[in-house]
Amino acid sequence: MSREVTASVEVTGPVQVRVPAIGLVVLVGITGSGKSTFARAHFKPTEVVSSDFCRGLVADDENDQSATTDAFDVLEYIVGTRLRRGLLTVVDATNVQPAARASLVRLARSHDVLVDAIVLDVPEAVAAERNRERPDRDFRSHVVARQHRDLKRSLGRVRKEGFRRVHVLHGVDEIAAAEITRERSWNDRSDLLGPFDIIGDVHGCAAELRSLLTQLGWQIDYDGDAAVGATHPEGRRAVFVGDLVDRGPDTPGVLRLVMGMVRAGTALCVSGNHEAKLVRALKGADVTASHGLAESLAQLNAEPADFRQGALAFMDGLISHYVLARGRLVVAHAGLKEAYHGRSSGRVRAFALYGDTTGETDEYGLPVRYPWAQEYRGRAMVVYGHTPVPRAEWVNNTLCLDTGVVFGGSLTALRYPEREIVSVPAEQEWYEPVRPLVPAAKDREPSVLRIDDVAGTRWLETARAGKVKIPEENAAAALEVMSRFAVDPRWLLYLPPTMSPASASRREGLLEHPEQAFAEYAAWGVTRVVCEEKHMGSRAIAVIAKDEVAAERRFGVGDGSTGTVYTRTGRPFFPGADTGVLVDRLREAAAPLFESLETDWLALDCELLPWSAKAIGLITSQYASVGAAARTALPAALATLEKAAGRGLDVAALARRTERRLTNAVAFRDAYAAYCRPTDGLDGVTLAPFQVLAAEGRTLAETEPHEWHLAELAKLEGELITPTRHRFVDLSSARQRAEAAEWWLELTSAGGEGIVVKPAHLPERRVQPGLKVRGREYLRIIYGPDYTDSLDVLRERHLGSKRQLAQREHGLGLEALAAFVDREPVWRVHQLVFAVLALESEPVDPRL
Repeated sequence: MSREVTASVEVTGPVQVRVPAIGLVVLVGITGSGKSTFARAHFKPTEVVSSDFCRGLVADDENDQSATTDAFDVLEYIVGTRLRRGLLTVVDATNVQPAARASLVRLARSHDVLVDAIVLDVPEAVAAERNRERPDRDFRSHVVARQHRDLKRSLGRVRKEGFRRVHVLHGVDEIAAAEITRERSWNDRSDLLGPFDIIGDVHGCAAELRSLLTQLGWQIDYDGDAAVGATHPEGRRAVFVGDLVDRGPDTPGVLRLVMGMVRAGTALCVSGNHEAKLVRALKGADVTASHGLAESLAQLNAEPADFRQGALAFMDGLISHYVLARGRLVVAHAGLKEAYHGRSSGRVRAFALYGDTTGETDEYGLPVRYPWAQEYRGRAMVVYGHTPVPRAEWVNNTLCLDTGVVFGGSLTALRYPEREIVSVPAEQEWYEPVRPLVPAAKDREPSVLRIDDVAGTRWLETARAGKVKIPEENAAAALEVMSRFAVDPRWLLYLPPTMSPASASRREGLLEHPEQAFAEYAAWGVTRVVCEEKHMGSRAIAVIAKDEVAAERRFGVGDGSTGTVYTRTGRPFFPGADTGVLVDRLREAAAPLFESLETDWLALDCELLPWSAKAIGLITSQYASVGAAARTALPAALATLEKAAGRGLDVAALARRTERRLTNAVAFRDAYAAYCRPTDGLDGVTLAPFQVLAAEGRTLAETEPHEWHLAELAKLEGELITPTRHRFVDLSSARQRAEAAEWWLELTSAGGEGIVVKPAHLPERRVQPGLKVRGREYLRIIYGPDYTDSLDVLRERHLGSKRQLAQREHGLGLEALAAFVDREPVWRVHQLVFAVLALESEPVDPRL
């Protein structure tokens, strides 16, 4: 129990009250003891949950004692929700009876947080006087007296009720002198940002540990022949996942080195189950000397007594897990599910030391464990050991580093944040394993996606798109497409964003013109743009691996395929066999790019040509039928009007309008016909890449300017590749702007669709990723043959929603690429890609 003084002691300084930064604080005191005043003075209003306030919620009267049961149901719901979310919560209620406190202690334990009590012990007379001064309180003196008796009767037992600390403040002066200090839990080292070298289970293999540290760049300190510490010239910190001891040849040597590093502040270490058992044995508990314990005890018995005592104190003080790097990294011996991160309880420690066991044993007599990593959906990376595997493998942003060094395997470390895995082989098999080592992901299903990763309304927190809401109805629409038509999600690492047109042009006969795009980018602070030919095809994303080995290593695809090419909604362009042939041709064409970028996989943003290769059904059923009907009906109408004029009827205006409509219909037919060329399967199909989205270790779409992309893509070879014509424009040059506009006019006059204008350099703030400027005749396909008669109306089109959508989808796409490059789990990548498709069902004019 913290400092306690009697009411007769004069308070001459502040009284320190230390409470958990994350957890529950229970105020205890009779009515009128000043709990609400104390809470307002020391805690944020949102942190305090008052029983009086909850009575008001359920009864419109804070003093209605008949509503107490319902009020406490509400109070416990609010408190439980806050504790689940990891927020400090203060309960302002009398809590003078053990039963009331017990329910709150149970609530804290159910959320694996620490709970403190602060007792405000004021004289009964003081409380009674305060209640008389409050007109809203109608408490008779016997109520205060009864509460005071209850408090005094149970005060001596409070410390045994499960509280971490009980802070008793005696008298008005001591209460007024109290100062609250919030203590982070021992496992909260989120202030340490790294870099870290996280080292797997050592199990007494001191020589291998020294070899690994040396390979990682550490400088080992020796006292004679004994390694007693290590430092890294780059200021890295080691983190050991536990199980330093047992089975191996030199448990004392490992302990001496690690203890020295921890003492010097160059390392952290969590407890493993073998340390926990060795501690019990050293303290004299009756434990079975199995699984290498006997070897450790024998080796330690040969050491001086002071070393044994120091080793016991070190191991006994190890905590269950650490939360590091602002919560982005968690290290625990056997792993830790997200609900337990940063929490403190017996079951959290048990999970961290032993894993999530079923209580059964397998055929080798070892515990059967639930595959918690396969269900993990947390944002923090969890690094652990405990269960030996042949090699370290990522499973849902978790990594097991126990690669069985003591069994003749290797000792493995993870460099964080680099995500680089480093191993050294064992010098020999030091201990025969009970069972063969099995891969961490041996039982993983081919798809690790769950419907609740994407279903329902959700908010996505992203660095590149901010906080994005995906409404339930949008998710449902995307789910229909993804579940029935999309390519294998392991290849689906990106979807392109929608694209906004430039603002409307006021030039005669034109709805769009490059000058508006130039002006808008200049206003956004862009100084140089690239104008790229907008190919007359279909947007395509190509994801290709250099070979089958790379496909299995990087994408987890082991069926012999080496990539795919899919539409902007994630669907394959061609049946499986044709897709394989197309991928093989693209891999051959991209050989120079694989070499220059030193990568064994690529993601490319392309156009697949011609449009008719994908959309011939749409062209035939929609565009061709309109064109054919117009070119059949309008000449007949003109002939009829000519006869009517011959009979003296005044149909000249109608005839002129019909002639104009026929001209427009012919132009409409010519516009969509330009997108059609003969193809037979893949014969006649080409790809026009215009951006390298990503490669191994690099999200190139956000790190390299478009000039670099176009230069790299110029290295692609073969008949499959159609180059992307382009030109760069200095926006301060009126001549270059005019020349680019003239080039646009030449392209569109020849039947081309138009251009896309993009920032040539990497902009410092978010701007539109691209503005499309389409030609006059192409827009007939979009708005109809006679759209030029309605230009005044179309010029008032609103682009705000379209542009917001384009920026959100662009950010989500980059986030998905970065997640894949950073080796985040496939469910997280898919969640972001899915969000792009979900946003496509936003109610925005599709013609924009």
